[in-house]
Amino acid sequence: MAIGVGVEAALRAKFDSLLPHLDERQRRLTLGAEARVLGHGGVKLVARAAGASPTTVSRGVAELEAGEAPSPRVRQPGAGRKLQTVTDPGLAEALLGLVEPEERGDPMSPLRWTTKSTRALATELTSTGHPVSAWTVANLLRDQGFSLQANAKQVEGSAHEDRDTQFRYLNDQSATHVAAGQPVISVDTKKKELVGLYKNGGRQWRPAGDPVRVNVHDFADPELGKANPYGVYDVTANDGWVSVGTDHDTAAFAVETIRRWFEQVGSHAYPGVDRLLICADGGGSNGYRLRAWKTQLAALAEETGLAITVCHLPPGTSKWNKIEHRLFSHISMSWRGRPLTSHQVILDLIGATTTRTGLKVHDSVYPTGIKISDNQMAALPITRHDFHGDWNYTLKPHTSQ
Repeated sequence: MAIGVGVEAALRAKFDSLLPHLDERQRRLTLGAEARVLGHGGVKLVARAAGASPTTVSRGVAELEAGEAPSPRVRQPGAGRKLQTVTDPGLAEALLGLVEPEERGDPMSPLRWTTKSTRALATELTSTGHPVSAWTVANLLRDQGFSLQANAKQVEGSAHEDRDTQFRYLNDQSATHVAAGQPVISVDTKKKELVGLYKNGGRQWRPAGDPVRVNVHDFADPELGKANPYGVYDVTANDGWVSVGTDHDTAAFAVETIRRWFEQVGSHAYPGVDRLLICADGGGSNGYRLRAWKTQLAALAEETGLAITVCHLPPGTSKWNKIEHRLFSHISMSWRGRPLTSHQVILDLIGATTTRTGLKVHDSVYPTGIKISDNQMAALPITRHDFHGDWNYTLKPHTSQ
């Protein structure tokens, strides 16, 4: 049966309080009894939890299974093999020098750039005059407060000095537009998805023992390629629109999604509006440095007669974009555990996503490789705001100039 990490922690707490009160034979039989109950893998788990040798646990199991009568014989206090940290006082410090070379040991350690498995550590310690087994190394590491750990994404880097001020400015712009009955939208590109019989994170209910079989390797299918979902989230209406591109994620694709949202939803939800506020990340197809993004928005402003204001989120704050947790998170939950075998499947799953007012989707191919000259940029009807004009700007139709 599968044995979880929580079981080992519970056993360790139990052994810490119980084993000191037992003699050697009682400890051995107690460990053996626990291992028998756990079944396959129980010997190793109990040995780790108790800090004992797997051989000792196995002997306990064998004695219980042999049905031997209880014996009064107990070894004399102090008998048995001494801990290796007692017979080799420098062992623990030598081990720490390998796992923390920058703080405790030689920064040119042979293990500086290798995987520090217990076996590799044991081999290196043995070669430097500290003969030890991989099992003992594991126990020593736990005693020193170490555990197996993965990387944790928590370092955002230094924050921009105007980060908080930009958020306040963006909120003020949003409040002004909402109060005037003008639409405010949050836009972004969702993570690109492989189209085909590929593993998709999450789980879904299926008959026991009958998971969906998917490809072992995630090599993109040259015919199906990838899907590029680009979303528009209406902050006021709590409504979403998602276009799924079958080509590259470009500024043309991004603005075309906004255009179709306005034509089919926004213009009906906000009749007679003359302004639109777009909240966007600072990079990607809607980045504040991207000429194509501003050129395409200028064309949209001309077509619709809208004064389009864009406020970009400060660098390193994309996770605070409202569309991430109010739209994209629901889409991810909708298709968790489901292989995205075709673009139509992706559209159907997005369309079935449950939010308060639902989502609308569209699938199109958009052009790439468009170059914008300096003269074209200079001719754009763009007004940069006084505060951070690179992050905050308005594009107006020529008729309103």
